[in-house]
Amino acid sequence: MTETADVSQSRAWVMAARPHTLPAAAAPVVVGTGLAVHAGVFALLPAVAALVGAALIQVGTNFANDYYDAVQGADTADREGFTRVTAGGLIDPGRVKLAMYATFALAILDGAYLVYVGGLPIVVIGLASVASGIAYTGGPYPLGYHGLGDLFVFVFFGIVAVTGTFYVQAAAHLAEPLATGIPAGTVTLDAVVASLPVAALSTNILVVNNVRDREEDARTGKRTLAVRLGYTASRVEFVAMLSLAYLVPVWLALEGYALIVLLPLLSLPLAVSVTRTVLSRTDGEALNPALTRVGQLLALYSVLFAVGFAA
Repeated sequence: MTETADVSQSRAWVMAARPHTLPAAAAPVVVGTGLAVHAGVFALLPAVAALVGAALIQVGTNFANDYYDAVQGADTADREGFTRVTAGGLIDPGRVKLAMYATFALAILDGAYLVYVGGLPIVVIGLASVASGIAYTGGPYPLGYHGLGDLFVFVFFGIVAVTGTFYVQAAAHLAEPLATGIPAGTVTLDAVVASLPVAALSTNILVVNNVRDREEDARTGKRTLAVRLGYTASRVEFVAMLSLAYLVPVWLALEGYALIVLLPLLSLPLAVSVTRTVLSRTDGEALNPALTRVGQLLALYSVLFAVGFAA
């Protein structure tokens, strides 16, 4: 674990929020907005509100992970990842827990506008996202401790986030405020398909994290998918997720989209580079930088994908 001495409180709070994870929050909003432009339903205020809400849920989830992993003993002195402020004694656990609830409350407040635009479906999506953010490492059955973290990320940071971003913008054009159902044209097959690369690359951030922490997680009883399946199967999962991400633009081009939808293929060199590391290393010295590069890959891919749709 990184040395924790002489860290200021402001720096500690930045460490707890983990801003390097924010590409995972922004990526689905960027892709969903690019698709909305393509479909002629772009709406600025719902897009901005979706981005703010996604960022708040990401930060709230980071606070929850920091707090619950510490109080449940999953973070130890042998941890190879980035410093956790609760386990490292940098911030009192009660304050981290309060910050978690405050951040999720702000996300719900931001979501009030989106509920006005998108109606009851946004209530369901928003509450489920917040509850899952807490349940990832907290509650009576922590998802991340039972091998369900990958599924959680794939669904909520991929499928739900992209289709939800498209939905609120389409609903601003096609639906009355406070709709109780799902108006026609607001959830499309293209939106679901476009969500799959974001879901896959977001999941790969977790795969790298869990491969790095596999030995410690096994010792502390945190049964992540990497602990359950082992290194080889986790690497297969990583490659499978990458393959899904890069097959989707090809499929869209074959289905009649303009060839500019293939722009995400320009990010392949970065994908190949990080894959070499994941396939050969398990230590934090190599996988901490790899984790950052997977986040960069997600950001680059999403921008290229959105530009391809919008153009």
